Amino acid sequence: MSEVTIYYLEMNTLTELNPKLESRGLTVTQVEIKNFRFNRFLYQYVGEPWEWTDKLTHSDESWKTYAESPMVSTYVAYYRGAIAGYFELQNTSSGDVEIMYFGLAPDFIGKGFGGYLLTCAIKSAWSLPDAKRVWLHTCSLDHLSALQNYKARGFKIYKEEVEQG
Repeated sequence: MSEVTIYYLEMNTLTELNPKLESRGLTVTQVEIKNFRFNRFLYQYVGEPWEWTDKLTHSDESWKTYAESPMVSTYVAYYRGAIAGYFELQNTSSGDVEIMYFGLAPDFIGKGFGGYLLTCAIKSAWSLPDAKRVWLHTCSLDHLSALQNYKARGFKIYKEEVEQG
């Protein structure tokens, strides 16, 4: 059995953001016409190398309820016409906005896109009505640069858990 460390990070005000403004040609677009199949594709496409498997067995109805909820926003990053990555935000009535999923597709890792995409995710989260806190979690299975990127943009760890894998 291997141990997996889960890191929970938060940002309590937009002023904590340390933005990376150089896009390097990356464009980020909000998905305005929701379709759960697209979210499922993005989840698998971006998450496969990092063992994002939890939701792959979910039913179409479960995916539809989640991805097409008015509280969930999906944004796709494109580079020269190709899907380079994405993120999903889940808003709550309490003002907590979770960056549910965030990542780059394998071919686009290591090209300097992560900081800019995360900056877009954070700004988008803070632009939601009544946002009071932006948070996310990552784990030791994710890319080695993930935690470093979150911290570099201004997130602070508020909890760590160790699970047996």
